[in-house]
This record gives sequence, structure tokens and C-alpha cells, in this order.
Amino acid sequence: MKFSSDVAAAEALKESYEKLRAEIGKVIVGQDDTVRLLLTAIFCQGHCLLVGVPGLAKTLLIQTIAGALDLSFNRIQFTPDLMPSDILGSETLDNERNFRFIRGPVFANIILADEINRTPPKTQSALLEAMQEYAVTVAGQKHSLSRPFFVLATQNPIEQEGTYPLPEAQLDRFMFMVYLDYPSYQEELNIVKSTTTDNKPVINTVISAAEIEAFQHLVRRVPVTDNVVEYAVKLVQKTRPMGDLATADTKNYLEWGAGPRASQNLILAAKCNALINGKYSPDIEDVKAVALPILRHRIVRNFKAEAEGISVNEIIKRLV
Repeated sequence: MKFSSDVAAAEALKESYEKLRAEIGKVIVGQDDTVRLLLTAIFCQGHCLLVGVPGLAKTLLIQTIAGALDLSFNRIQFTPDLMPSDILGSETLDNERNFRFIRGPVFANIILADEINRTPPKTQSALLEAMQEYAVTVAGQKHSLSRPFFVLATQNPIEQEGTYPLPEAQLDRFMFMVYLDYPSYQEELNIVKSTTTDNKPVINTVISAAEIEAFQHLVRRVPVTDNVVEYAVKLVQKTRPMGDLATADTKNYLEWGAGPRASQNLILAAKCNALINGKYSPDIEDVKAVALPILRHRIVRNFKAEAEGISVNEIIKRLV
């Protein structure tokens, strides 16, 4: 997919983003910030973890986005008895007694990892290589995944019985952790009215795989000034209790801070946030707009913070 210039490509990205929002709006009522972050992750070649109570349309939102993109889509329902081979695939003997690799559901452009914390760490780790290196290794053979590739996972924060918390290494692979909140009164009225009839909205395909890849390269080419990069890196450095830039809140309430991947994601997401808002270069406000969902799953509170009821969101807002 080629554009006459980067400016034309930037305008095309903004237009495609608005079209996607319109298509998703046919099914999903409200959740504007969630939709913005999910689409930002896609344009930045990142992965996203949605956290919310049951019934907030997490799965439906991801399926709707998949329907608006001309990409292959697989849903994996994570359960306690799920095995790594159920995700990656396995080698089997064919009729001629030769080993043949049977691809698992991970070989698709969009993977919905539904209730990812319901499976043991052994199975969760099957996605680590796929999310970072866009490849999987089975029986010593490396198999590349098709591009673009996204893992969009869901998680229920309430029911913790029979769940396995995601390890920090896995959480760090997700660009965003997005919390879905309850809809407002008016939004819930609209949801009930639109979902209790026999009318089913038709989702049209808006963007092709080639366009998404072109937009991903465009985001990386967006120029960014030194002061914006310095702000992002300083913000991440402030989350590290033993670091030189640690604040009083950090030293008092955090056990671990965010790693360099947080700084990289802050700049990438800020670039994309600038483009979808019609700007050609990000400023500090764009970094602030994406800081919370990028940092909240990368920092670990200490016992004092938990005892005093200081939330991760509150700490991040003070740092920003």
C-alpha cells in the first residue's frame, strides 16, 4: 500500500480511524476511550489486555473490531485444562509415517485470548514468543506468524477463584491494560434498546491488511522532538523506587517500576494519538493521554500502598 506522501498517509490513517469508529459504533455503545486505545494498539503493532466485569461487551468489542478489519480472526477460550499445543499446534504422524506440523489457532492475524487468566502459567507462556517475536517454536522448528498480528486478551477482575494471575513478563508484552467501566444511564438505555430487537447491524470491512501494515510503518516514521522523548523517559524513570529520579510517592508506595518497554510504548502510542487527532508530531499531552494504560500493569505496589488504599492509577496520575 503506497501513498503519495507521509502527509497523505497521515490523513488516510485519520480517515480510516474515523470509519472504524463509525463501524464499531453500530454495535458498541459508548466505551470511546477503550475503542481509541484498542485501535491505537493495532496501528502501533501492539497487544491489548481488556479488564472488566462480565457483561461489558469485552468479547463483542474485539469481535466487532475483527469484523471491520480484513484480517483472519481466531478466538481461544482459556480454561484450566488448555495445553500449549492447543494454542500453537503440534506435530502428528501422517499416513506415510512422516511428522507433519498442524497449525494451532495462534496462526491468525487477530487472536482473542478470552479470559486469559483462567489457564495455568505453562499455557499462558505459550503466547510469550508469539507476542514478542511473531513466531512460535514447536519441536525445535520456528514457524513465523502472518503479519499483522495482534493478541487482544480479556480478563475478569472480580472472580479470582480458579484463576492464575499473569506473570510480569507476560503483562509487559501488552502495550495497554484497559479497564472497562460500567456504562452511564443513557448509554445503558441505548444498549438495551439496540440489543433487544431482531435487527442485527452489519459490520463492513474498512481496512485491509496492507493498509494496516502501511499505517504501522507510518507511525514509526512520525517525527518527535527531544523534549517529548525526555518527558516520556523521565516519567518511566520516576516509577523506579531505587532510581535517581524516584519521587517520594515512588519510594513510599512502589516495589518495582516500569522497564524500557514502557518508554518505547509511550512514544509509539503518543505518535499514533497525534495522528488520529490530526497532528503530524506528538507533544507532551499525547504522552499524558496514553500514560495510564501503558504504566498501570508495569508497576508493582508495596504493602504500604495496599494498606493505605493507594491505587496504581492514583500513583501514576501524581507522577504524570
